[in-house]
Amino acid sequence: MIDPHVHLRDWEQSSKETIAHGLSVAKRCGFSHLFDMPNTSPAITSEEAALKRLREGERASVLNGGVGYHIYLGLTRDSNQNRRMAELYGSLFPRVVGLKLFAGQSTGNMGIVDREGQRSVFKALADAGYKGVVAVHAEKEDLLKPELYIPGRWETHSLARPKEAEAESIRDIAEAALDAGFEGKIHIAHVSAAESLCVVESYKKRLEMTMGATPHHLLLSIEDSSDYERYLKMNPPLREKSDRDALYAALIEGRIDWVESDHAPHTLIDKENGASGVPNFTGMMILLKKLRDDGVGEDRIKALYGLNALRAFGLEEESIELPEDIDSIIEDIRGEYPFDPYLGLIQLS
Repeated sequence: MIDPHVHLRDWEQSSKETIAHGLSVAKRCGFSHLFDMPNTSPAITSEEAALKRLREGERASVLNGGVGYHIYLGLTRDSNQNRRMAELYGSLFPRVVGLKLFAGQSTGNMGIVDREGQRSVFKALADAGYKGVVAVHAEKEDLLKPELYIPGRWETHSLARPKEAEAESIRDIAEAALDAGFEGKIHIAHVSAAESLCVVESYKKRLEMTMGATPHHLLLSIEDSSDYERYLKMNPPLREKSDRDALYAALIEGRIDWVESDHAPHTLIDKENGASGVPNFTGMMILLKKLRDDGVGEDRIKALYGLNALRAFGLEEESIELPEDIDSIIEDIRGEYPFDPYLGLIQLS
């Protein structure tokens, strides 16, 4: 299986997660490749940082049964830097799988939140001839309402970051790419709302676009957020049950291209202080079990858990092996992280 969206932290954030530990847990779940995001501390926005990260990932991979470790490079407001990242992608692919644009602020404060800034990113990439994947965290900053968030009331985070912000950000990104003559691929990460599905689909005739969904957006809703000890605060936040159900239906129908964990661990103290993100390898296992229980075929699950991502990123296709005893895996990795966002969701048989 492939997980195209993880945050393995490390470096200045090794108390949250390390590459070695993340690969170890992923190996026990049955993952063969992980794609790590660049909003580390320090961020992966230079050749030096990228090469250091890859060296450390390769060492961790050897220690953990050869789980493939890949990274995204971070995009910034500096056009010269972005052109350099496009060049670096060309020389380091497939260890570097793509570039990442934060269209809204999230963990790491790498957001390029204005439309002109976003257009300049795509113009720089178009000028560089970049035709790989740009993965996008889509939340429009102007539509966020941080005053509605009440610390410790995780459900209010959904009010502070409304689903309209996601849909409008996707529109901004698509228009920026079209204006700039961008010829690469755009991946909208962790779609959280029904409207976002329609927005992406409305641009697919003019742009090469994919979208992914996370276990938490497919299995949970705002109502779950009220359970304090599950610390269900993440960006984008959980939505209404109607959005959750629409996403799950779209996943089965083939409208969503793949499942991605957005695995984003924090310490318990960080979560108490309001950090956004949850550990999510367990969620990937629970979702796999649910898909099987709901009668989704193995070929469709293999597409969602790896094959579609391999094709979109232009990676060599390989056989996707799905684990059989999901209950044992969930039990085995229980306790690897300081809290369980899926507490009480599933009864092990």
